[in-house]
Amino acid sequence: MAKNKIRLLLVDDHLVVRVGLRSLLETQADICVVAEAASGNSALEAFAKHSPDVTLMDLRMPGLSGAETTALIRQKFPDARVLVLTTYDNDEDIYRALEAGAAGYLLKNIDSASLFGAVRAIHAGTYRLPAPLATRLAQRKAAPELTPRELEVLLHIVQGQSNKEIGAALGLSENTVKNHVKMILEKLGVADRTQAATTALQRGLASLS
Repeated sequence: MAKNKIRLLLVDDHLVVRVGLRSLLETQADICVVAEAASGNSALEAFAKHSPDVTLMDLRMPGLSGAETTALIRQKFPDARVLVLTTYDNDEDIYRALEAGAAGYLLKNIDSASLFGAVRAIHAGTYRLPAPLATRLAQRKAAPELTPRELEVLLHIVQGQSNKEIGAALGLSENTVKNHVKMILEKLGVADRTQAATTALQRGLASLS
């Protein structure tokens, strides 16, 4: 019976979430959950075994992230259709997931009708990204990229370190750090270090954990 339905793989490290999603999705006559996975590695195994039509992918999991798992699935199975379903909506998460090959990105507060519609749209070969997220993604792509060194400096700024402390940690002169900070502020479009730290956290470039 499942062969005439949209066959889904659920990937989420929380059992309660998977049970809830399965129960919700299988209220639809044309959707069938064929497998579940609680980690990126188990998702790779489940995908190879079941060849689902659509994979519903969480982002934050122990071990491989959702974006990393998506990239690996797409490398091995280029026709795979992955729909990210997550609570995280910062710009970097969206960017990384879509760069990894996800065909859509939805937040877990989505209503059931929109979720069903997204699954069907992804299965049909289209893409699904809510308009507000699409706008932010376009802005993210248009923004100048931070160099690896600038990103390192930014992470130390988020930790509240001074230029001198950053220089000591990275083996740079205080003047070099100052120049990096200047470029970071320009690229992020902010006026000071506090705004840079806030923007880094909002965009997902850094975390306080």
